[in-house]
Amino acid sequence: MLISRRDVLAKCMALGVVTSTANLLPSTLAEAWDHNEIIRQLTPPDQLGPFYKRRAPGSNALREAGDPGMPLVVTGQVFDTRGSVIPEATIEIWQTDHLGLYDVDGYRYRARLAANAEGKYDFSSVMPGHYPARVCQHIHYLVTARGHKPLITQLYFATDPVFDGDPDRNFKHGDSPSRELIRPVTLVGDPKDIHAAVQFELVMGVL
Repeated sequence: MLISRRDVLAKCMALGVVTSTANLLPSTLAEAWDHNEIIRQLTPPDQLGPFYKRRAPGSNALREAGDPGMPLVVTGQVFDTRGSVIPEATIEIWQTDHLGLYDVDGYRYRARLAANAEGKYDFSSVMPGHYPARVCQHIHYLVTARGHKPLITQLYFATDPVFDGDPDRNFKHGDSPSRELIRPVTLVGDPKDIHAAVQFELVMGVL
């Protein structure tokens, strides 16, 4: 008797031999397997917050010369749940300065980016401070792309003191809704020109 790949996956998932972090049905997994596609978990959503502003400037340089605080460079790429690149997604970001203050009158530390044809994006900024009403350091994201559900999320940092050096165990000590949004920080450069580097991939759902 022939057993379909769908049935095999269903039995393996029932026995715990195969698991899906994206909570996908066996039929979806089987189809992806047949087409040799990568399954990616949706980026967990997070709150928009009260400080979002429209019409942010179209620049990937949030940090200006002489700005205080640890320089930060964030890079990433935008995908769908099947692992396909989403080109030219629009990424709006906003954050506090190094003291934890939002610019509510202007557009400091706010930007509107466009991912390139390979779905890649990057921007330079400073490590955000601790906003008085929030426990964790964070950067807000609003990501939109044709044919995909808007993604509202936030980036958190594994070096944040609130995690006591162990975000795997202590991510609930802060206000991050998911461990998946907390990313490692690498210090790059020589002693005279050090900056923090973070990678943050984004995975969007299809409409």
